[in-house]
Amino acid sequence: MKNMLNFKNFSAQELSDILALAMDMKKDPEKYSDSLKGKKLYTLFEKTSTRTFLSFTTGITELGGSYFNQTWEDTNFTLGEPVSEIKYVCRNVDIIMARLVKNETVELFGKNVTVPFINGCDNSFHPCQILADALTIMEKFGSLNIKLLYIGAKNNVFNSLVEFFAKMKQGTIYGLTPLVNDTACGDDFYEEAKASGHYVELDPAMGMEEAKKYVADMDVVYTDTWLDMEFFNDPAYADKKADIMAKMMPYQVNDDLLAKSKAIAFHDMPMHVGFEISQSVIDKNLEHILDQAENRRHAEKAVMYTLLKKC
Repeated sequence: MKNMLNFKNFSAQELSDILALAMDMKKDPEKYSDSLKGKKLYTLFEKTSTRTFLSFTTGITELGGSYFNQTWEDTNFTLGEPVSEIKYVCRNVDIIMARLVKNETVELFGKNVTVPFINGCDNSFHPCQILADALTIMEKFGSLNIKLLYIGAKNNVFNSLVEFFAKMKQGTIYGLTPLVNDTACGDDFYEEAKASGHYVELDPAMGMEEAKKYVADMDVVYTDTWLDMEFFNDPAYADKKADIMAKMMPYQVNDDLLAKSKAIAFHDMPMHVGFEISQSVIDKNLEHILDQAENRRHAEKAVMYTLLKKC
């Protein structure tokens, strides 16, 4: 049995196989329509969600399975001893996907499940998003051998991008991250990624005129929200939000930044228009961004199939 908490326990070949399977599932869905017949998926949400919920639940349904969904506050995970709760859930279903706040909780699930477990997002990693991004890159460029600049917060999406490119040893991710979120990926995580030759960490104090020189040579410019979505409209975080936005506004992905580049823009959604990305860039790249979002379903179908059938 194998879990997907991040990419640590997957080889480059295994990830390539998942992506090839996702492409085949997208091309020929009928071929797989009964492939997980009778399998039951449990989805658990501590964080809000649109794409993760829809992609996993429609995905398991398209493979012939069924799903059972709960929000964290509606479960006894909030009240009881978590290990026994985890083991009870496993007695009822074949696979679990949880979208949780803390990486520590994801690790707790990973250590105690008796059925395959998928990290649907935590504060440190977002592996399924990056598999969808990789699938989108392969569709648009023919391979993973591209140059991608991530500009914004050093967060869960960024961490999984760095981990993926370093693992695959194809393409290069450049990181311009003036804002560093609190994540738990280990002291050597970024240094090991740099040593692979497929992650380049840019000076976080770099001015935008210098950044434009890098952008001109990129295939993809990727950004994400600067403030976690559950805090964005919370009055208790108003002061923190104002400070972050003031610091980060010079790093907005906008027409000026992309003026001399043929790069397409990626965003994992939801987008805060007028902050990390301008409306005009969204208008020009919405189909690319929606392709990313749709490909969550296809990538996750391949992950579920792989964990249930091949591991």
